[in-house]
Amino acid sequence: MSLLVQKYGGTSVGTVERIEAVADRVAATQQAGNDVVVVVSAMSGETNRLLGLATELSDRPSTREMDVLLSTGEQVTIALLSIALHKRGVPAISFTGSQVRILTDESHSKARIEHIDCERINGELSQGRVVVVAGFQGADEKGNITTLGRGGSDTTAVALAAALRADECQIYTDVDGVYTTDPRICEGARRLEKITFEEMLELASQGSKVLQIRSVEFAGKYNVPLRVLSSFKDGPGTLITLDQEEDMERAIVSGIAFTRDEAKVVVRGVPDQPGVAARVLVPVSEANIEVDVIVQNSGVDNTTDLTFTVSRGDLARTLEVLGGVVERLGAKQVETDDRIAKVSIVGVGMRSHAGVAAKMFSALAHDNINIELITTSEIKTSVVIEERYMELAVRALHSAFELSGSKE
Repeated sequence: MSLLVQKYGGTSVGTVERIEAVADRVAATQQAGNDVVVVVSAMSGETNRLLGLATELSDRPSTREMDVLLSTGEQVTIALLSIALHKRGVPAISFTGSQVRILTDESHSKARIEHIDCERINGELSQGRVVVVAGFQGADEKGNITTLGRGGSDTTAVALAAALRADECQIYTDVDGVYTTDPRICEGARRLEKITFEEMLELASQGSKVLQIRSVEFAGKYNVPLRVLSSFKDGPGTLITLDQEEDMERAIVSGIAFTRDEAKVVVRGVPDQPGVAARVLVPVSEANIEVDVIVQNSGVDNTTDLTFTVSRGDLARTLEVLGGVVERLGAKQVETDDRIAKVSIVGVGMRSHAGVAAKMFSALAHDNINIELITTSEIKTSVVIEERYMELAVRALHSAFELSGSKE
């Protein structure tokens, strides 16, 4: 007998008919001899509806009360799914995050899980019940409801799988696995049978929307086997594990990620002296703005240009923060460009192969795509380019690294 944690996102439970389909899948999993814990999100559109109600009342609602409000979306889904399972003769019981004692810190709207008490869940599983848990939420030491931030249901599922020592955590979504790149952009994109935590983390952080970054980090830390599956059709999905089988045919590049959500900031003519990067970037960080690619170029007149990228939605706030900083430093000017994109190649095989970056640059040059910025890690190379060339770049790189094909 295996213990499986299954997570179903908002699209998977978006209607009563889809909840019925999920109940069929969960029932079949239990009837196959498995213990099952199910984590669900709010029905698609529900969180936005609740947000809309709050903003009608206040421009800046309390984060504590927002957590109380938004957590109700998942509470509806767990009850409906449990009712659907009961109809099928499957004993099931639903719990909110606080009821199963998912303990978090006190950071409302972006809480982090600190501990999970598995006693109640294990007790219900021992009685032959399916346990249905609300994702995205927990409670702090004072009993206040907290939420885990965007994609928090994935994190709930992985955390429960780790705490329960589950055999596998299955993430059901609207795609049937992890692909070499987005099939909507590249027709030759293929589903991967297996990928490492490292690769998935890089793909997620570079723009792939299949899994939430925190959930992949959690799975890698506690070595929880993750499998991405489709809620709408059967198939083996993609397994994400720590293992790198020596006899597997390991591609140099496993996938290509991209994001349009980028803006470039160039601070020109700042004094070329120790600490200048910190004086520019620390205030940006303290404003809770995440900086991605950073490049510093020294000039010939004892000044330097500092270039970095931020999320496009953070650009206006970044410029506000930089206003006073640039004036104090005596910088010449600040330039911005919100029409850029980032394209990344990812693969653990890059560690043991030379010339991967050069091949990437050559492929882009062949299609006259200019590279504005470059950043690398052991298993990733990213370039910033003009947004209008993004899809062309993805297809060119997919072809250059021979990622198309039927082999999985």
